[in-house]
Amino acid sequence: MANAVGRPDAIPHDGWDVAANTPAWSRDSGGLASAATPPAPVTWPEGYTAAACLTFDLDAESAVLTADITSVYRMSPMSHQAYGPLVGVPRILALLARHGIRATFFVPGYSAHRYPAVVRSIAEAGHEIAHHSYFHENTIGMDERTEADMIDLGLEALHDVAGVRPVGYRAPMWELTYSTPRLLAERGFLYDSSLMDSDHPYRLAVAGAAEAGAAEESSLVEVPAWWGLDDWEQYAFLPDLMGSGVIESPAKALQMWSLELEAAHAIGAVFVLTCHPFLSGRPARARALEELIELMERLQGLWITTMGAGR
Repeated sequence: MANAVGRPDAIPHDGWDVAANTPAWSRDSGGLASAATPPAPVTWPEGYTAAACLTFDLDAESAVLTADITSVYRMSPMSHQAYGPLVGVPRILALLARHGIRATFFVPGYSAHRYPAVVRSIAEAGHEIAHHSYFHENTIGMDERTEADMIDLGLEALHDVAGVRPVGYRAPMWELTYSTPRLLAERGFLYDSSLMDSDHPYRLAVAGAAEAGAAEESSLVEVPAWWGLDDWEQYAFLPDLMGSGVIESPAKALQMWSLELEAAHAIGAVFVLTCHPFLSGRPARARALEELIELMERLQGLWITTMGAGR
C-alpha cells in the first residue's frame, strides 16, 4: 500500500478506479444540481471485489466546545472527551496492530495542538492522518473566507505537529458547503468523505476550480459515508450537550454494522465506518469493533484499506 500520510504526489492512482463515474455534482447556469444518474460501481484492485475503511474522528474536546464554548468550564464533560486521546486512541492502536490493519484518523487541528504526542503516535504507527477542520466548527452559514482560513489552520497544525500533509478531508459533522470542494482542490486534497448519496466512491466535480487556478484534473474523489455507520448515533450522550439520551449496547451496534458490511461486500461497494475514540475506545465497544474486524477478515475479496491508499 502507499504511504497514505505523505504528500499528495506520494499517493498512487491504482486504488479505486472512478474514471468512468460521472460527477455527482456539477455547475450549470442555474447553480449546483445533483447528477441525474447515480455513480457506477468502481473497479477494485485485482483480487478484490469490495472495500472497507475504518476511520476515526479524533474530535476530543472540540466536538463539545464547538457546540457550547462555555463547556470549557465543565470538568466532567471535558473529561469525557479527553478519554478519546488519553485512553481510546492507545486501545484502538493496539487493536489495529493485532490485526495488522491501517486506518484513517481524521484529526482537527485543535486536537493536534492539544495532544501532539497522541497524534504523532498515530502517524508513527503507520496510519493515515486526514483533515477534519481546525476546531470542528459548524460550517452552516459560514462564509468562504472563514472556511478557507479554518482549513489552512488545520493544515498548518497537522504539519507542525506530525509532519504530515493530509490528502483527505472530512467536514465537521459532515457539513460540506458548496465552496468546500474547490477550496480542497486548490490545496491539493485528493478525496473527501462527507457526502451520502452513493454506495460507491465517485469523482466529485469541483465547481470553479479551473477559474481559480487549480488543475483541470483536480476534481476530488468522494468516498461516501452515512449516519448509520457512525458510532455517534449509537453511543454519544452528554447531558444538555449532545445525544438523545439513549446509549445503545455494543452488541446492537455490532449487529447493525455487520449487516451493513455483509451487504456492502455483496454488491461490491465501499464500507466506511466512522468511530470516535472517546466513544468506541471504551472497553466493550472496542471489543465489538474487534469482532467486526474479524468479520472483515473472513469476507473473501474484501480490501481493508485506508482512505488515502484507496485514492
